[in-house]
Amino acid sequence: MVGNALWDQVNEGLRRGLSPEQIAGTLRRMNEPVRLCHETIYQAIYAMPKGELRTQTIALLRCGHNKRRPRARGDDRRGQIPDMTSIDLRPADIAQRLVPGHWEGDHLKGAGNRSQVGTLVERKTRYVALVKLEDGTAHATAQGFGTILQRFAADLRRSLTYDQGREMAHHAQLTQDTGIQVYFAHPHSPWERGQNENINGLLRQYLPKGADLSVFSQQELDDIAWTLNTRPRKSLDWKCPAELFLPEDAFDFKTYWKNNFNSVALGA
Repeated sequence: MVGNALWDQVNEGLRRGLSPEQIAGTLRRMNEPVRLCHETIYQAIYAMPKGELRTQTIALLRCGHNKRRPRARGDDRRGQIPDMTSIDLRPADIAQRLVPGHWEGDHLKGAGNRSQVGTLVERKTRYVALVKLEDGTAHATAQGFGTILQRFAADLRRSLTYDQGREMAHHAQLTQDTGIQVYFAHPHSPWERGQNENINGLLRQYLPKGADLSVFSQQELDDIAWTLNTRPRKSLDWKCPAELFLPEDAFDFKTYWKNNFNSVALGA
């Protein structure tokens, strides 16, 4: 496959931040589908002769390593939060992802924990929104999250599940401003906000731990979120969060990716 037109398509997808699975899923959905297994892509990459080209291609993979490595987590930001509503009291239909509008949220920290960006992911559609925060205080968090959530219609801001980080101490103000009900996960239970944990890992490609996150403008954060929202997701049957969350006809998958992929292997 290396060196032909299809390989050019794979390279273009990698350069645009897609995983091999997402590249394969995207090509299958085009007007003239291309059937390609993501494992074939991995095998083609790792079979390349050692040298600069192989190094550059592997660097395009999300992890940037020759082998996948598990992420370590050990952040304990718990504090006393007044009037918390436990995730145990969260209605069962939220867990079942029956309707959009239920979010998971977190803070993504920069170098030395001196800067942060708020992260939101909608549970049903996996739609991502990022929040520029002036600092890590509860006041800034309630204000920043409220501003971004108010971009969406009331029926798309039903609930927010957060950990017990002190930055969410002003959750009552957030509820008053947006109408969103805030639920708090149990300590040391990241799986209760599994979508957000997954998205945080993907975001580290753009917002590294060693970076000063305060330099990112809200527009730049919106652009990063859009990159994730237009990627096809295996969990969504290779649909994009944007086409499921946004109003009907607001995002056309085939037009978007036809314009972003080189047309050689797509028969355009």
